[in-house]
Amino acid sequence: MVSRVIPVDAFDLVIFGGTGDLARRKILPGLYRRFLAGQMPESSRIIGAARADLTDQGFRDMVAAAIDEFVPAERRDPVAIAGFLERIAFVSIDAVGDGGWAKLKGLMRENVVRAFYFSVAPSLFGDIAERLHTYEIADAWSRIVVEKPFGRDLASARALNGVLAKHFNETQIYRIDHYLGKETVQNLMAVRFANILFEPLWKSEYIDHVQITVAETVSVDGRGAYYDKSGAMRDMVQNHMMQLLCLIAMEPPYHFDPDAVRDEKLKVIRALEPVKPEDIVRGQYLAGGGEGGYVEHSENPASKTESYIGMKVNIANWRWKGTPFYLRTGKRMRARASEIAITFKEPPHSIFDDAPGWKENVLVIRLQPNEGMNLMMMIKEPGPGGMRLMQVPLDMSFADALGDEAEDVPDAYERLIMDVIRGNQTLFMRGDEVEAAWAWTDPIIEGWTARGDKPQGYDPGSSGPEDALMLMHRDGRRWREIKG
Repeated sequence: MVSRVIPVDAFDLVIFGGTGDLARRKILPGLYRRFLAGQMPESSRIIGAARADLTDQGFRDMVAAAIDEFVPAERRDPVAIAGFLERIAFVSIDAVGDGGWAKLKGLMRENVVRAFYFSVAPSLFGDIAERLHTYEIADAWSRIVVEKPFGRDLASARALNGVLAKHFNETQIYRIDHYLGKETVQNLMAVRFANILFEPLWKSEYIDHVQITVAETVSVDGRGAYYDKSGAMRDMVQNHMMQLLCLIAMEPPYHFDPDAVRDEKLKVIRALEPVKPEDIVRGQYLAGGGEGGYVEHSENPASKTESYIGMKVNIANWRWKGTPFYLRTGKRMRARASEIAITFKEPPHSIFDDAPGWKENVLVIRLQPNEGMNLMMMIKEPGPGGMRLMQVPLDMSFADALGDEAEDVPDAYERLIMDVIRGNQTLFMRGDEVEAAWAWTDPIIEGWTARGDKPQGYDPGSSGPEDALMLMHRDGRRWREIKG
């Protein structure tokens, strides 16, 4: 199989917050890998912008150190790194003042794509957007990329949308959710809509339930004060997990077109039923394994913020009526794993009533680690002695299926940044989509706040609170085992 790397148009990409953690860990190493793959035109430039007092060379040294730390050794080519660094510049800039903006304007070129990555706190979005227009740095064809959190409730999301709309139209705004850039997530659309095999079965008549799991082994230590203001609901469910749910549940769009795809996702969000209090389980990890618990890491002994949430969600439409979606996410879990599991119903009539070993068919989409898919199927157990059934996987991991080419598959940030340069908004959230997600989320948070609910403690290295098991057991179902 021959990898096809499609170059993009020449661009000037300005990274506000260019010395920050996200730029160092993801954005700049990702851009280097795209340069190494031959996808970045030689005339393209990357301009870091931050309050730091750095020269161009000082910033290049920082970028080189980031590549050395976050790019595998086999992908670090000294000649390529030197060529990449030649395209790097830096501007010391004051996001809320006038310092540095005239210099930035002087660096902008005509006849190239202008993109501006807001890798900064949302409180600075308005100031930066205003100055990009005041100094005539952004034009009608410029694009801006904004990171989550995009608001912390419906009111703040609307306010942010309003601030950006003063200076940019919706076609210029790219709200990034890196989960949508994962290869497996995009393959989910291909599996559904490019194969006749699954789509006829993709409805409540044949699907018993869907599980979406995002489990992390890390704690919130080091950023506990920030996390304590958000919690798992705002940090994961409202955005990442909502997007995964939408891709599973949406109707086929009329075309693989940005607005067509996002229209269908929006319909799913608006069809979500309110979640009953008994269908929500919240938890906080306890101390253990030589580490403190959530309350120690958040430095808030009275914290009622959840580091785990499990919930049962229903969609009020014809396709999914009667098929629940179970969502769970948490810190300090047994393993790092993200997956979507679609469990199909039993056959309407079994001819193997006396045959032991029957289990459901399950389509499992693994997002991390070891991206891929497998379909759990029933076959006859080999050997004599009658009809005995056993479950086996039809397995496809990207590493096995693509071989060496799997190493060239861009990571989420690489893919999404290149989509920004191309002007492709398919994998980015639209403003009304963000607001609809908050409109569903806010009453859930307001409900447990009004009730004074406290999260249930759970042991680090476990699969979450005991009540989360009961959430499934009372429906006659079980969570899938969390395995890395």
